[in-house]
Amino acid sequence: MSAQAFTSQDLYVSTLGNDRWSGRLAEPNAAGTDGPLATLAKARDAVRDRKQAGGLPGALTVWLRGGQYPITATIEFTPKDSAPVTYAAYPGETPIIDGGVRITGWRESPGVNGPMWVTDIPAQMRPFRSLFVSGQRRARPRLPKIPAGTDGRDAFYRMEKVENIDFDRKGVVSNLFDGYDRFIAAPGHISPWHSLQDIEVVVAHYWIEERMPMASFNPDTREVVSTRHSMFALKDDFVSRYAKYYVDNVFEALSEPGEWYLDRAASKLYYIPLPGETPETTVVIAPCIEHFIKLTGQPDANSYVEFIRFDSLVFENSDWHELDVQVEPDTGMPANHKYAATPQAAAHVPGAIALTGARYCAIENCVVRHTGFYAIDMADGCIGNRIVGNELFDMGGGGVKVNGADVNGPAVRQTGNNRITDNHIHTGGRIYHSAIGVVMRHAFGNVVSHNDIHDFYYSAISSGWVWGYRDSISHNNHIEKNHLHDLGHAWLSDMGGVYMLGVQPGTVIRGNVIHDVERANYGGWGIYTDEGSSHILVENNICWNTNSQTFHQHYGHENMLRNNIFALGAEGNVAISRVDDVSAVTLERNIIVVDGQPALVGGYGNTYQPHCMISDLNLFWDVSGAPVTFLKGGVGNPNARKVSLSEWQEDGNDLHSLVADPCFKDLKQFDFTLGAGSPAFALGFRPIDVSDVGPRPAALRD
Repeated sequence: MSAQAFTSQDLYVSTLGNDRWSGRLAEPNAAGTDGPLATLAKARDAVRDRKQAGGLPGALTVWLRGGQYPITATIEFTPKDSAPVTYAAYPGETPIIDGGVRITGWRESPGVNGPMWVTDIPAQMRPFRSLFVSGQRRARPRLPKIPAGTDGRDAFYRMEKVENIDFDRKGVVSNLFDGYDRFIAAPGHISPWHSLQDIEVVVAHYWIEERMPMASFNPDTREVVSTRHSMFALKDDFVSRYAKYYVDNVFEALSEPGEWYLDRAASKLYYIPLPGETPETTVVIAPCIEHFIKLTGQPDANSYVEFIRFDSLVFENSDWHELDVQVEPDTGMPANHKYAATPQAAAHVPGAIALTGARYCAIENCVVRHTGFYAIDMADGCIGNRIVGNELFDMGGGGVKVNGADVNGPAVRQTGNNRITDNHIHTGGRIYHSAIGVVMRHAFGNVVSHNDIHDFYYSAISSGWVWGYRDSISHNNHIEKNHLHDLGHAWLSDMGGVYMLGVQPGTVIRGNVIHDVERANYGGWGIYTDEGSSHILVENNICWNTNSQTFHQHYGHENMLRNNIFALGAEGNVAISRVDDVSAVTLERNIIVVDGQPALVGGYGNTYQPHCMISDLNLFWDVSGAPVTFLKGGVGNPNARKVSLSEWQEDGNDLHSLVADPCFKDLKQFDFTLGAGSPAFALGFRPIDVSDVGPRPAALRD
């Protein structure tokens, strides 16, 4: 911004400021009698006062000078603060809204593998669950340890026995929602450790994590009892195996550089320094808040927070705590238990920046980092907001969560028509491993485009929250031109780069680049249209390197897949699990490349039905040199039958499709540019332009 951006209406905030001053000056005056304000909260109040006095003739900007602005309480904006006001970084400077406090007073203490640091924590200080050192999240001690240089996929214990599950008796296996609050640990995995009630058993199974605080451990029977029930049966997905888990926050496991432990009873903090760290030069931050800012309207009273914008600010260092989980309807689950998780997407986890009843507000060009929860949460009654050009990273939860009333809820609480574009969202799910880059539950008309989303343990983008064919508020959502990659890390199952749920007419998945999705036991897909996903257009996407298929339809109706490139799925490329009376997908003008796997997979736990897909004008190629094959039936289905193209065509599909080398520029380097002589063009395939996938320069954003 140039100096011409400043107006006489503007206010200023500075680390050199004073909340008793007017805020009309960018710097303190020579006499020290006036100058900028000192806090964002006081600037909010000054705008509110000016508005109530009738002194807001137009838009104004509150300029925050560079530096740290510690906050010890959430800053809340209400309908009283609605005004065309921007809280922005002063040109060329970086203001940081900091929710942490610096920890000092370190002294050396002997540790397991050498000296560690210890300091006393004031009794009045809020107990914290996160610690950030030199701008990085540090880990609490856990067992088993994650070996250096690995992603932790093998760093789990296995439960030895769960009483309400018996794999040895035929037919006696729990259903999905048969959660439990106890299990038998294998010998040597659990001990009667110090401060047992501060330890959590973290179960990673199905598509969720369960954080189960320990209540007791019986060393004779090895029974572990938790204060919370698991949401799902303590199994390892849908196989005859008990769940895997790790144990978090074990004082006796404090042994590796970078680990820390807060002894709440003794009010002592322990930290093992990394090489080169010294107490004098190392900045250790403990978060003292969970939410930086809240925009809190009252949709039921038709009273909204409107026209507030945050531009180029940094928000850092917030915490998390165990959350109560509401029982989802139609699960048959007892409502009198405390549960350890939600059924999907860490949907119970709020945002460090939280919006309710906010309209036409914006968070642009900001950084949100080192959070305990989701970075941003747009809840009931959020309409027309912009989340644009931000970097959201190192999050205990996910990036952006969007949700409002469902189709039966009050219209004033429905959420939609928001823009989530041009953001870099990465390194998420560090506490709540099932959290997602961008999740839209009950929401409509949103644009999620040009984002770069990576390094999550579950899906990158999710849309819809109705299982099956019931009415849904989710429609006309556009998921376009996103780069979605490096997902799953083999921790959880049943995921997609783009995950869809329920009937969603008008919804489009277009122009995305999706690759490297790795599930634990099953279901690492590029695009995943799950239960009931219907009336969705999927076009111009490029998906590769998934360890299931690149596209998977569970069950649904009349989805259109056209002009996509699906390549190198480890279990084939396009699959349909369950077949209804209506065709689930139509495949036209796609390029489907395999390396010895079947190109198309129809049926899963049931017999293949020819009408499950309508397929033609596709180009197939097997880079292994083997003939292209098709699987009638699903992966793992004993009745599945692998057939040739000619046998596949007997059902009327792919009568005009071709088997030929698509002539990619460099498949080994995943450059899918088509050569001028590609046979795909004869089938009507159009080149896919990926030059603008991911975040765009500011000048090109919508």
